[in-house]
Amino acid sequence: MRRTLTSMLGAALLALAGGVQAQEAPTAPVRIDSGSVVGVARETANVFRAIPYAAAPVGPLRWAPPAPVKPWSAPLDASKNGPSCPQPMNADGSPNAFGGANGPVSEDCLQLYIFAPKAARKAPVMVWLHGGGHRVGAGWVYDGSNFARDGVVVVSINYRLGALGYLAHPALTRAAGAAPTGNFGLMDQIAALKWVKRNIAAFGGDPGNVTIFGESAGGVSVLALLASPGARGLYHKAIVQSGLGWFEPRTLAQAEAGGMAALQKAGAPADATADQLRALPIEKLVPLAGDYGPFEDGKLMTQTATQALERGRAADVPLIIGWNSGEDAVAFGGLMTTSDDLRSAAGRESFTDRMFGAPARWVAARASGGKPAWLYHFSYVGSRFRPRMTTAAHAAEIQYVWEYWGRRTPMSVVSDEDRAMATFMHGCWVAFAKTGAPRCGAEPWPAYDPKSDRLMEFGSPSGVRTNFRKAQLDAQAPPSIR
Repeated sequence: MRRTLTSMLGAALLALAGGVQAQEAPTAPVRIDSGSVVGVARETANVFRAIPYAAAPVGPLRWAPPAPVKPWSAPLDASKNGPSCPQPMNADGSPNAFGGANGPVSEDCLQLYIFAPKAARKAPVMVWLHGGGHRVGAGWVYDGSNFARDGVVVVSINYRLGALGYLAHPALTRAAGAAPTGNFGLMDQIAALKWVKRNIAAFGGDPGNVTIFGESAGGVSVLALLASPGARGLYHKAIVQSGLGWFEPRTLAQAEAGGMAALQKAGAPADATADQLRALPIEKLVPLAGDYGPFEDGKLMTQTATQALERGRAADVPLIIGWNSGEDAVAFGGLMTTSDDLRSAAGRESFTDRMFGAPARWVAARASGGKPAWLYHFSYVGSRFRPRMTTAAHAAEIQYVWEYWGRRTPMSVVSDEDRAMATFMHGCWVAFAKTGAPRCGAEPWPAYDPKSDRLMEFGSPSGVRTNFRKAQLDAQAPPSIR
Protein backbone atom coordinates (compact mmCIF):
# COMPACT_ATOMS: atom_id res chain seq x y z
CA MET A 1 0.00 0.00 0.00
CA ARG A 2 1.37 3.44 -0.95
CA ARG A 3 -0.12 6.82 -0.10
CA THR A 4 0.96 10.03 -1.81
CA LEU A 5 0.66 13.22 0.23
CA THR A 6 -2.62 15.07 -0.16
CA SER A 7 -3.83 18.19 1.58
CA MET A 8 -4.28 17.61 5.32
CA LEU A 9 -4.89 21.24 6.31
CA GLY A 10 -8.23 21.67 8.05
CA ALA A 11 -8.65 17.95 8.73
CA ALA A 12 -10.72 17.52 11.88
CA LEU A 13 -9.95 14.14 13.40
CA LEU A 14 -11.21 12.43 16.50
CA ALA A 15 -8.95 12.97 19.52
CA LEU A 16 -8.80 9.48 20.97
CA ALA A 17 -8.09 10.38 24.57
CA GLY A 18 -10.86 12.90 25.01
CA GLY A 19 -13.43 12.04 22.39
CA VAL A 20 -13.46 15.61 21.02
CA GLN A 21 -12.61 17.02 17.61
CA ALA A 22 -9.07 18.37 17.34
CA GLN A 23 -7.29 20.12 14.50
CA GLU A 24 -4.21 18.38 13.15
CA ALA A 25 -1.86 20.22 10.80
CA PRO A 26 0.75 18.50 8.64
CA THR A 27 4.29 18.14 9.91
CA ALA A 28 7.35 19.04 7.92
CA PRO A 29 8.54 16.11 5.80
CA VAL A 30 10.78 13.66 7.64
CA ARG A 31 13.38 11.83 5.58
CA ILE A 32 13.85 8.10 6.24
CA ASP A 33 15.76 5.44 4.32
CA SER A 34 12.88 4.64 1.95
CA GLY A 35 11.63 8.16 1.24
CA SER A 36 10.04 11.04 3.14
CA VAL A 37 6.90 10.99 5.30
CA VAL A 38 4.52 13.70 6.44
CA GLY A 39 2.49 13.15 9.59
CA VAL A 40 0.28 15.40 11.69
CA ALA A 41 1.21 17.82 14.45
CA ARG A 42 -0.74 17.73 17.70
CA GLU A 43 -0.30 20.07 20.64
CA THR A 44 2.14 17.74 22.40
CA ALA A 45 3.24 15.29 19.70
CA ASN A 46 4.06 14.77 16.08
CA VAL A 47 2.18 11.68 14.90
CA PHE A 48 3.11 9.48 11.95
CA ARG A 49 0.76 6.67 11.01
CA ALA A 50 1.05 3.51 8.92
CA ILE A 51 4.68 3.88 7.83
CA PRO A 52 5.70 0.64 6.08
CA TYR A 53 8.74 -1.03 7.64
CA ALA A 54 8.70 -4.05 5.32
CA ALA A 55 7.23 -5.00 1.98
CA ALA A 56 3.71 -6.34 1.79
CA PRO A 57 3.93 -10.09 2.62
CA VAL A 58 1.81 -11.18 -0.31
CA GLY A 59 2.32 -13.58 -3.22
CA PRO A 60 5.77 -15.17 -2.91
CA LEU A 61 6.39 -13.13 0.28
CA ARG A 62 3.52 -14.77 2.15
CA TRP A 63 5.08 -17.09 4.76
CA ALA A 64 8.52 -15.66 4.05
CA PRO A 65 10.86 -13.41 6.06
CA PRO A 66 9.98 -9.70 5.77
CA ALA A 67 11.50 -8.10 2.68
CA PRO A 68 12.75 -4.51 2.30
CA VAL A 69 10.30 -1.77 1.38
CA LYS A 70 10.46 -0.46 -2.15
CA PRO A 71 11.51 3.22 -1.89
CA TRP A 72 9.05 5.94 -2.89
CA SER A 73 9.70 9.36 -4.45
CA ALA A 74 6.71 11.53 -3.52
CA PRO A 75 6.22 12.29 0.19
CA LEU A 76 4.19 9.58 1.92
CA ASP A 77 0.96 10.65 3.61
CA ALA A 78 1.35 9.36 7.18
CA SER A 79 -1.75 11.08 8.52
CA LYS A 80 -4.20 8.18 8.58
CA ASN A 81 -4.38 4.74 10.15
CA GLY A 82 -3.67 1.81 7.90
CA PRO A 83 -5.31 -1.62 7.94
CA SER A 84 -4.87 -4.23 10.65
CA CYS A 85 -3.20 -7.51 9.76
CA PRO A 86 -5.74 -10.22 8.80
CA GLN A 87 -7.65 -11.47 11.85
CA PRO A 88 -11.20 -12.29 12.91
CA MET A 89 -13.33 -9.14 13.11
CA ASN A 90 -16.77 -8.54 14.56
CA ALA A 91 -19.47 -8.30 11.92
CA ASP A 92 -21.09 -5.31 13.66
CA GLY A 93 -17.91 -3.24 13.40
CA SER A 94 -17.16 -3.24 17.13
CA PRO A 95 -13.57 -3.90 18.32
CA ASN A 96 -12.70 -7.58 18.63
CA ALA A 97 -12.02 -9.21 21.97
CA PHE A 98 -8.55 -8.83 23.54
CA GLY A 99 -7.27 -6.95 20.50
CA GLY A 100 -9.45 -3.89 20.27
CA ALA A 101 -9.07 -3.79 16.49
CA ASN A 102 -11.84 -3.11 14.01
CA GLY A 103 -12.13 -1.76 10.51
CA PRO A 104 -10.31 -2.90 7.37
CA VAL A 105 -7.72 -5.68 7.28
CA SER A 106 -5.08 -6.43 4.66
CA GLU A 107 -2.00 -8.57 4.24
CA ASP A 108 -0.28 -5.30 3.33
CA CYS A 109 -0.12 -4.40 7.02
CA LEU A 110 3.55 -4.33 8.07
CA GLN A 111 3.41 -0.74 9.24
CA LEU A 112 4.32 1.21 12.35
CA TYR A 113 3.00 4.25 14.21
CA ILE A 114 5.13 6.94 15.81
CA PHE A 115 4.32 9.49 18.52
CA ALA A 116 7.27 11.84 18.91
CA PRO A 117 7.81 14.82 21.21
CA LYS A 118 7.99 18.10 19.35
CA ALA A 119 11.57 19.24 18.79
CA ALA A 120 12.81 15.94 20.25
CA ARG A 121 16.52 15.19 20.09
CA LYS A 122 17.98 11.89 21.27
CA ALA A 123 14.79 11.13 23.21
CA PRO A 124 14.34 7.65 24.70
CA VAL A 125 12.36 5.27 22.50
CA MET A 126 9.74 2.71 23.50
CA VAL A 127 8.57 0.08 20.98
CA TRP A 128 5.17 -1.44 21.79
CA LEU A 129 4.19 -4.99 20.85
CA HIS A 130 0.43 -5.38 21.11
CA GLY A 131 -1.36 -8.34 22.67
CA GLY A 132 -4.18 -10.49 21.39
CA GLY A 133 -3.00 -14.09 21.65
CA HIS A 134 -0.94 -13.75 18.42
CA ARG A 135 -4.34 -13.85 16.68
CA VAL A 136 -5.83 -10.34 16.93
CA GLY A 137 -4.74 -6.75 17.59
CA ALA A 138 -3.02 -3.87 15.81
CA GLY A 139 -0.50 -1.17 16.52
CA TRP A 140 -2.81 1.68 15.51
CA VAL A 141 -5.14 0.98 18.45
CA TYR A 142 -2.76 2.66 20.94
CA ASP A 143 -2.33 6.42 21.32
CA GLY A 144 1.11 7.43 22.55
CA SER A 145 0.53 11.18 22.84
CA ASN A 146 1.11 11.22 26.60
CA PHE A 147 4.41 9.36 26.27
CA ALA A 148 5.47 12.01 23.74
CA ARG A 149 4.26 14.75 26.10
CA ASP A 150 6.65 13.32 28.70
CA GLY A 151 9.65 13.20 26.38
CA VAL A 152 9.49 9.64 25.00
CA VAL A 153 9.20 8.57 21.36
CA VAL A 154 6.71 5.69 21.15
CA VAL A 155 6.55 3.28 18.23
CA SER A 156 3.75 0.72 17.97
CA ILE A 157 3.76 -1.88 15.24
CA ASN A 158 1.63 -4.33 13.33
CA TYR A 159 2.99 -7.85 12.88
CA ARG A 160 1.61 -10.95 11.17
CA LEU A 161 -0.92 -12.92 13.19
CA GLY A 162 -2.53 -16.34 13.37
CA ALA A 163 -1.80 -18.77 10.56
CA LEU A 164 -0.08 -16.03 8.57
CA GLY A 165 2.22 -15.20 11.47
CA TYR A 166 3.18 -18.48 13.13
CA LEU A 167 2.47 -21.43 10.85
CA ALA A 168 5.03 -23.99 9.70
CA HIS A 169 4.70 -26.57 6.93
CA PRO A 170 7.25 -28.94 5.34
CA ALA A 171 6.77 -27.31 1.92
CA LEU A 172 7.47 -23.88 3.37
CA THR A 173 10.52 -25.20 5.20
CA ARG A 174 11.91 -26.65 1.95
CA ALA A 175 11.23 -23.40 0.12
CA ALA A 176 12.94 -21.36 2.88
CA GLY A 177 16.25 -23.15 2.44
CA ALA A 178 18.75 -21.63 4.87
CA ALA A 179 16.32 -18.91 6.00
CA PRO A 180 14.21 -19.28 9.15
CA THR A 181 10.59 -20.26 8.81
CA GLY A 182 7.45 -20.40 10.95
CA ASN A 183 8.10 -17.46 13.27
CA PHE A 184 7.01 -14.82 10.77
CA GLY A 185 5.40 -12.55 13.36
CA LEU A 186 8.62 -12.57 15.39
CA MET A 187 10.62 -11.89 12.22
CA ASP A 188 8.37 -8.87 11.62
CA GLN A 189 9.08 -7.56 15.11
CA ILE A 190 12.82 -7.87 14.56
CA ALA A 191 12.48 -6.13 11.18
CA ALA A 192 10.61 -3.29 12.86
CA LEU A 193 13.33 -2.97 15.51
CA LYS A 194 15.95 -2.81 12.75
CA TRP A 195 13.87 -0.08 11.09
CA VAL A 196 13.85 1.82 14.38
CA LYS A 197 17.62 1.52 14.67
CA ARG A 198 18.06 2.93 11.15
CA ASN A 199 15.40 5.64 11.18
CA ILE A 200 14.23 6.74 14.61
CA ALA A 201 16.84 9.50 14.92
CA ALA A 202 15.00 11.33 12.12
CA PHE A 203 12.01 11.61 14.50
CA GLY A 204 14.14 12.78 17.44
CA GLY A 205 14.64 9.35 19.01
CA ASP A 206 17.83 7.81 20.34
CA PRO A 207 18.57 4.45 18.65
CA GLY A 208 20.93 3.72 21.55
CA ASN A 209 18.14 3.89 24.14
CA VAL A 210 15.29 1.60 23.05
CA THR A 211 12.88 -0.13 25.42
CA ILE A 212 10.72 -2.95 24.09
CA PHE A 213 7.44 -3.42 25.95
CA GLY A 214 4.34 -5.49 25.38
CA GLU A 215 1.32 -7.04 27.02
CA SER A 216 -0.01 -10.62 26.84
CA ALA A 217 1.11 -11.93 23.42
CA GLY A 218 3.22 -8.79 23.22
CA GLY A 219 4.83 -9.71 26.54
CA VAL A 220 5.44 -13.25 25.25
CA SER A 221 7.06 -11.64 22.21
CA VAL A 222 9.33 -9.52 24.42
CA LEU A 223 10.51 -12.67 26.20
CA ALA A 224 11.08 -14.36 22.82
CA LEU A 225 13.17 -11.38 21.69
CA LEU A 226 15.24 -11.67 24.87
CA ALA A 227 15.95 -15.29 23.88
CA SER A 228 16.55 -14.66 20.16
CA PRO A 229 20.18 -13.95 19.14
CA GLY A 230 18.87 -12.24 16.00
CA ALA A 231 17.39 -9.42 18.08
CA ARG A 232 20.51 -8.64 20.14
CA GLY A 233 21.62 -5.02 20.07
CA LEU A 234 18.29 -3.74 18.79
CA TYR A 235 16.96 -2.82 22.28
CA HIS A 236 18.41 -1.92 25.65
CA LYS A 237 15.61 -2.45 28.19
CA ALA A 238 12.47 -4.59 28.32
CA ILE A 239 9.03 -4.59 29.97
CA VAL A 240 6.77 -7.67 30.10
CA GLN A 241 3.14 -7.08 31.08
CA SER A 242 1.18 -10.30 31.71
CA GLY A 243 3.48 -12.22 29.39
CA LEU A 244 3.37 -15.63 31.07
CA GLY A 245 7.02 -16.68 31.53
CA TRP A 246 7.15 -20.48 31.37
CA PHE A 247 7.13 -22.12 27.94
CA GLU A 248 7.20 -25.77 26.98
CA PRO A 249 9.54 -26.51 24.05
CA ARG A 250 7.84 -26.96 20.68
CA THR A 251 9.98 -28.09 17.77
CA LEU A 252 9.78 -27.21 14.10
CA ALA A 253 8.58 -30.76 13.37
CA GLN A 254 5.71 -30.35 15.83
CA ALA A 255 4.81 -26.98 14.33
CA GLU A 256 4.92 -28.45 10.83
CA ALA A 257 2.52 -31.22 11.84
CA GLY A 258 0.10 -28.67 13.22
CA GLY A 259 0.44 -26.53 10.11
CA MET A 260 -0.23 -29.44 7.78
CA ALA A 261 -3.39 -30.34 9.67
CA ALA A 262 -4.61 -26.74 9.65
CA LEU A 263 -3.93 -26.13 5.96
CA GLN A 264 -5.62 -29.36 4.94
CA LYS A 265 -8.74 -27.96 6.59
CA ALA A 266 -8.29 -24.91 4.37
CA GLY A 267 -8.26 -27.14 1.29
CA ALA A 268 -4.54 -27.74 0.75
CA PRO A 269 -3.56 -31.25 -0.37
CA ALA A 270 -1.17 -33.19 1.84
CA ASP A 271 1.59 -32.90 -0.78
CA ALA A 272 0.98 -29.20 -1.51
CA THR A 273 3.89 -27.10 -2.75
CA ALA A 274 4.81 -23.74 -1.25
CA ASP A 275 3.30 -22.01 -4.30
CA GLN A 276 0.01 -23.86 -3.83
CA LEU A 277 -0.09 -22.89 -0.15
CA ARG A 278 0.60 -19.25 -0.96
CA ALA A 279 -2.26 -19.29 -3.46
CA LEU A 280 -4.85 -20.20 -0.80
CA PRO A 281 -7.48 -17.44 -0.36
CA ILE A 282 -6.99 -15.33 2.74
CA GLU A 283 -10.61 -16.00 3.78
CA LYS A 284 -9.70 -19.64 4.40
CA LEU A 285 -6.59 -18.83 6.43
CA VAL A 286 -7.88 -16.26 8.93
CA PRO A 287 -10.26 -18.67 10.77
CA LEU A 288 -7.69 -21.45 11.15
CA ALA A 289 -7.10 -22.43 14.76
CA GLY A 290 -3.64 -23.39 15.93
CA ASP A 291 -0.97 -23.14 18.59
CA TYR A 292 0.28 -19.78 17.38
CA GLY A 293 3.20 -17.94 18.91
CA PRO A 294 7.02 -18.05 18.97
CA PHE A 295 8.53 -21.54 18.90
CA GLU A 296 11.96 -23.16 18.47
CA ASP A 297 12.43 -23.21 14.70
CA GLY A 298 16.15 -23.97 15.12
CA LYS A 299 17.37 -20.80 13.40
CA LEU A 300 15.66 -17.65 14.63
CA MET A 301 14.80 -19.28 17.97
CA THR A 302 17.03 -22.11 19.16
CA GLN A 303 15.54 -22.29 22.66
CA THR A 304 12.51 -21.14 24.62
CA ALA A 305 12.68 -18.02 26.73
CA THR A 306 12.43 -20.29 29.77
CA GLN A 307 15.48 -22.26 28.66
CA ALA A 308 17.43 -19.10 27.82
CA LEU A 309 16.75 -17.61 31.26
CA GLU A 310 17.55 -20.84 33.11
CA ARG A 311 20.81 -21.27 31.19
CA GLY A 312 21.89 -17.64 31.45
CA ARG A 313 21.59 -17.11 27.70
CA ALA A 314 18.87 -14.47 27.60
CA ALA A 315 19.82 -10.89 26.78
CA ASP A 316 21.04 -9.18 29.95
CA VAL A 317 19.09 -5.91 30.00
CA PRO A 318 17.13 -4.07 32.71
CA LEU A 319 13.69 -5.64 32.98
CA ILE A 320 10.26 -4.90 34.41
CA ILE A 321 7.85 -7.84 34.59
CA GLY A 322 4.51 -8.33 36.30
CA TRP A 323 0.95 -9.55 36.24
CA ASN A 324 -2.62 -8.60 37.16
CA SER A 325 -4.85 -9.91 39.93
CA GLY A 326 -7.61 -11.10 37.57
CA GLU A 327 -5.72 -12.81 34.75
CA ASP A 328 -8.42 -15.50 34.63
CA ALA A 329 -10.28 -13.14 32.29
CA VAL A 330 -8.01 -14.34 29.48
CA ALA A 331 -9.36 -17.89 29.91
CA PHE A 332 -12.95 -16.68 29.93
CA GLY A 333 -12.17 -14.81 26.71
CA GLY A 334 -11.16 -18.04 24.97
CA LEU A 335 -7.49 -17.15 24.37
CA MET A 336 -6.19 -19.80 26.76
CA THR A 337 -7.40 -23.17 27.96
CA THR A 338 -7.04 -24.18 31.60
CA SER A 339 -7.45 -27.15 33.86
CA ASP A 340 -8.49 -24.92 36.76
CA ASP A 341 -12.11 -24.74 37.84
CA LEU A 342 -12.80 -21.05 37.23
CA ARG A 343 -16.22 -21.18 38.86
CA SER A 344 -14.67 -20.49 42.27
CA ALA A 345 -12.50 -17.64 43.51
CA ALA A 346 -9.87 -20.20 44.52
CA GLY A 347 -9.81 -21.67 41.03
CA ARG A 348 -9.41 -18.25 39.44
CA GLU A 349 -6.59 -17.37 41.83
CA SER A 350 -4.89 -20.70 41.11
CA PHE A 351 -5.01 -20.02 37.38
CA THR A 352 -3.53 -16.55 37.82
CA ASP A 353 -0.76 -17.84 40.12
CA ARG A 354 0.14 -20.77 37.86
CA MET A 355 0.03 -19.07 34.48
CA PHE A 356 1.14 -15.53 35.29
CA GLY A 357 2.24 -14.75 38.86
CA ALA A 358 4.70 -17.57 39.54
CA PRO A 359 6.29 -17.38 36.06
CA ALA A 360 6.75 -13.60 36.33
CA ARG A 361 8.39 -13.96 39.75
CA TRP A 362 10.60 -16.78 38.41
CA VAL A 363 11.70 -14.66 35.44
CA ALA A 364 12.51 -11.71 37.73
CA ALA A 365 14.57 -14.01 39.97
CA ARG A 366 16.55 -15.44 37.04
CA ALA A 367 17.09 -12.02 35.49
CA SER A 368 18.17 -10.45 38.78
CA GLY A 369 21.58 -12.12 38.58
CA GLY A 370 22.59 -9.67 35.86
CA LYS A 371 21.14 -6.25 35.11
CA PRO A 372 18.41 -5.38 37.62
CA ALA A 373 14.84 -6.60 37.29
CA TRP A 374 11.71 -5.15 38.89
CA LEU A 375 8.59 -7.15 39.69
CA TYR A 376 5.05 -5.76 39.96
CA HIS A 377 1.50 -6.85 40.67
CA PHE A 378 -1.43 -4.81 39.32
CA SER A 379 -4.61 -5.06 41.38
CA TYR A 380 -6.22 -1.66 40.84
CA VAL A 381 -9.86 -1.79 39.75
CA GLY A 382 -11.15 1.29 37.98
CA SER A 383 -13.77 3.18 39.96
CA ARG A 384 -16.36 2.75 37.20
CA PHE A 385 -16.18 -1.05 37.57
CA ARG A 386 -16.72 -1.23 41.32
CA PRO A 387 -18.26 -3.04 43.16
CA ARG A 388 -19.19 -5.58 40.48
CA MET A 389 -15.50 -6.26 39.81
CA THR A 390 -12.99 -7.02 42.53
CA THR A 391 -9.89 -7.96 40.54
CA ALA A 392 -7.97 -6.29 37.72
CA ALA A 393 -8.66 -8.17 34.50
CA HIS A 394 -6.11 -9.24 31.94
CA ALA A 395 -4.99 -6.10 30.03
CA ALA A 396 -6.59 -3.73 32.58
CA GLU A 397 -3.23 -2.10 33.30
CA ILE A 398 -2.70 -0.88 29.73
CA GLN A 399 -4.78 2.28 30.07
CA TYR A 400 -2.80 3.25 33.18
CA VAL A 401 0.59 2.53 31.60
CA TRP A 402 -0.33 4.66 28.58
CA GLU A 403 -2.31 7.20 30.63
CA TYR A 404 -4.85 6.89 27.85
CA TRP A 405 -8.44 5.69 28.24
CA GLY A 406 -9.13 4.31 24.79
CA ARG A 407 -11.53 5.11 22.03
CA ARG A 408 -14.65 3.93 23.84
CA THR A 409 -14.29 5.28 27.39
CA PRO A 410 -15.94 8.66 28.06
CA MET A 411 -13.76 10.80 30.32
CA SER A 412 -16.86 11.47 32.42
CA VAL A 413 -16.58 7.96 33.91
CA VAL A 414 -12.87 8.30 34.76
CA SER A 415 -12.42 9.40 38.38
CA ASP A 416 -9.68 11.50 39.95
CA GLU A 417 -8.45 8.32 41.65
CA ASP A 418 -8.18 6.60 38.24
CA ARG A 419 -6.25 9.55 36.85
CA ALA A 420 -3.89 9.52 39.82
CA MET A 421 -3.16 5.82 39.30
CA ALA A 422 -2.49 6.42 35.61
CA THR A 423 -0.14 9.31 36.37
CA PHE A 424 1.74 7.15 38.88
CA MET A 425 2.09 4.01 36.76
CA HIS A 426 2.76 5.88 33.52
CA GLY A 427 5.47 7.82 35.34
CA CYS A 428 7.16 4.55 36.37
CA TRP A 429 7.34 3.40 32.76
CA VAL A 430 8.58 6.78 31.53
CA ALA A 431 11.32 6.88 34.18
CA PHE A 432 12.43 3.37 33.21
CA ALA A 433 12.65 4.35 29.54
CA LYS A 434 14.69 7.43 30.39
CA THR A 435 17.01 6.11 33.10
CA GLY A 436 16.82 2.31 33.19
CA ALA A 437 15.13 2.32 36.61
CA PRO A 438 11.41 2.81 37.45
CA ARG A 439 11.76 5.72 39.88
CA CYS A 440 8.23 6.82 40.67
CA GLY A 441 6.25 8.01 43.67
CA ALA A 442 7.47 8.66 47.19
CA GLU A 443 8.33 5.04 48.05
CA PRO A 444 11.30 3.60 46.11
CA TRP A 445 10.55 0.52 43.99
CA PRO A 446 13.41 -1.86 44.83
CA ALA A 447 14.96 -4.13 42.24
CA TYR A 448 13.85 -7.70 42.69
CA ASP A 449 15.96 -10.01 44.82
CA PRO A 450 14.62 -13.53 45.48
CA LYS A 451 16.05 -13.36 49.01
CA SER A 452 14.06 -10.27 50.01
CA ASP A 453 11.15 -11.05 47.60
CA ARG A 454 9.79 -7.52 47.22
CA LEU A 455 7.54 -6.19 44.50
CA MET A 456 5.51 -3.09 43.73
CA GLU A 457 1.75 -3.46 43.95
CA PHE A 458 -0.23 -1.00 41.85
CA GLY A 459 -3.48 -1.05 43.80
CA SER A 460 -5.60 0.70 46.38
CA PRO A 461 -3.23 1.67 47.89
CA SER A 462 -0.03 1.14 45.95
CA GLY A 463 3.21 0.23 47.63
CA VAL A 464 6.07 -2.22 48.04
CA ARG A 465 5.07 -5.66 49.32
CA THR A 466 7.32 -8.33 50.82
CA ASN A 467 6.71 -12.07 50.28
CA PHE A 468 3.58 -11.32 48.26
CA ARG A 469 1.52 -14.55 47.96
CA LYS A 470 4.75 -16.40 48.77
CA ALA A 471 3.19 -19.75 49.71
CA GLN A 472 0.94 -19.84 46.65
CA LEU A 473 3.67 -18.81 44.21
CA ASP A 474 6.25 -21.14 45.77
CA ALA A 475 3.84 -24.02 45.20
CA GLN A 476 4.09 -23.58 41.42
CA ALA A 477 6.98 -25.11 39.48
CA PRO A 478 8.35 -24.34 36.01
CA PRO A 479 8.34 -26.97 33.26
CA SER A 480 11.33 -29.22 32.92
CA ILE A 481 14.18 -27.55 31.04
CA ARG A 482 15.17 -29.89 28.24
